[in-house]
Amino acid sequence: MLTFTVEPMAEILPLLEAQVAQLGAGEIVEFSALDPDLGAGNYAGATVTVEGVEYLYRGYKAWTDLAELLLCRMMTPERLENGTISLRFMKLNTASSFHREEVEEKTEKYGAASPFAAINKNEEPAFLWAYRHSLERVKVEQRKRVLNLGINSGEEFELIRRMLGEKFGDMELVGVDHSATAIAEARAKFPEPNVNFHVHDINDLDSLELGRFDLIMSIGTLQSPGVEFKPLFMSLIQNYLAPGGSVILGFPNSRWTDGELIYGAKAPNYAFSEQSLLYKDVYFCKKYLQQKKFRVTLTGKPYLYLSATPFKLHQQV
Repeated sequence: MLTFTVEPMAEILPLLEAQVAQLGAGEIVEFSALDPDLGAGNYAGATVTVEGVEYLYRGYKAWTDLAELLLCRMMTPERLENGTISLRFMKLNTASSFHREEVEEKTEKYGAASPFAAINKNEEPAFLWAYRHSLERVKVEQRKRVLNLGINSGEEFELIRRMLGEKFGDMELVGVDHSATAIAEARAKFPEPNVNFHVHDINDLDSLELGRFDLIMSIGTLQSPGVEFKPLFMSLIQNYLAPGGSVILGFPNSRWTDGELIYGAKAPNYAFSEQSLLYKDVYFCKKYLQQKKFRVTLTGKPYLYLSATPFKLHQQV
């Protein structure tokens, strides 16, 4: 088993990178390093001496980040007797991802029987924190009509219901998705009369005659293949957002692989995370909304959340 003491990360990274490259999915590389509990409060790279041996300190966050970068999952560490721990990185099965899934019926790529259906974004703290912050930012408790495009099985409505409690029944919520099986699950989760779902192509919203909403949301959908991103986005603001309404958009900056949420947008024809298209779309929406006199904020990590509220809303607070 490898043992790291004072080796810099510039040496550790390529060494482990080479070892992981030789592994098959599910295989493990194991090594030992300083127990992070013995150097808590230090920054990475600080020298810590234990039983006469010098180590460079790194916290668990550094090791979990490294595992993610190497497309591995970090298994439960084992504490050793000499002030070190045994760390094990298991190589992910990168072929196990809904992103790679080929389906005959395109509307069911994210349906109830798809690999995507096993994902619960609300159980990922980094997703949940930024989404909750966005809802608070737009004062969701004051909204009366809410539209969600790409609602799938209703996860985004679940947090709103939890946050508002009894007040949830005072608003009207509308979800649209092209997957019939996902919408069937959403209807089962939300039998309340104030929640309505439509199996429909979001490129053709006009035929639904939905009216205007004071909160429009779309998490991870507007950039999907087959969606006319810029025309649809501008149409939402011009034709579906009520005066004084707000917007929440979630842009994926991650991918789901073998049970893990891996940071970084993956563009076609790149073997690594490449985020130019992501930021181009985010900037387009931000600039457009600012021109329409919205105050725009960006938060989040695996998903970038754009929250837009009219300046008048802030002036009233």
